[in-house]
Amino acid sequence: MTAGTDLPRFPTSLSPTRASDFTTCPLLFRLRSIDRLPEEPSAAAVRGTLVHRALELLFDLPPDERTHQRAEGLLEEAVDEMAERSPAELDALRPGPGLEPSVNGEALLRAYFALEDPSRLEPHAREQYVSAQLLDDFEIRGFIDRVDRTPDGLVRIVDYKTGRSPSEAFAGKAMFQMRFYALVWWRHTSEIPRMLQLMYLGDGQLMRLEPDEETLIATERRILALRDAISRAADAGEFPATASRLCDWCSHRALCPAWGGTPPPLPARELWPTSVGSSRPVA
Repeated sequence: MTAGTDLPRFPTSLSPTRASDFTTCPLLFRLRSIDRLPEEPSAAAVRGTLVHRALELLFDLPPDERTHQRAEGLLEEAVDEMAERSPAELDALRPGPGLEPSVNGEALLRAYFALEDPSRLEPHAREQYVSAQLLDDFEIRGFIDRVDRTPDGLVRIVDYKTGRSPSEAFAGKAMFQMRFYALVWWRHTSEIPRMLQLMYLGDGQLMRLEPDEETLIATERRILALRDAISRAADAGEFPATASRLCDWCSHRALCPAWGGTPPPLPARELWPTSVGSSRPVA
């Protein structure tokens, strides 16, 4: 419990997306997770959602039908689904008033087919929700793009990224999400994934890691320390801004003190969501 209240310690759960938000900028974490301010979807984010959906649908087909041509058709199906479910999202892809949205996902699909042959795979799971309890009052959770299992039972966790691969300086941060998923899988199933694989479709690059128990224990310590840091910020009511190059893409820059803005008043603690996560990881 939070000192002096009957409210649970904050947060009671955490996803890799929100963990990344806090390490990037505590104010960004606050505006997304506590204030829950709306954000205009970017073209890159919408394109990533559509390509993810096309690749998910691809594995519904028989192996011999998983071709590049069929994948392009599934991309069109994904656009139709979004147009029916959430048409406002497609506005991010419109080059001008009255024009049809332009997905431009064909190059991303070509990069995917250059990296692997989907006709030779039969995933164990796709868009898999996973969660694990680390403490009595704290769990970690998220969605895994794809889980593969070899005939002898070894697990590979795969994540698609529609952007470009990071520089060496940022590679560790990129792989944190995958170690996060591997920890959830291990704590939930008692098996350590054999391989973690990030597929960067923006430039056709792969990042791989073979985790071991020591790596996952270190990841767990890091996540629990991060939860402690978030809890301290919550108890103090202070989520400072951290300026970086990522500010150029932030939807909330106008509210940021680092850029001359003023954040809204922090909502009353009893109005905060206790569970911090996102419906899907970022693309």
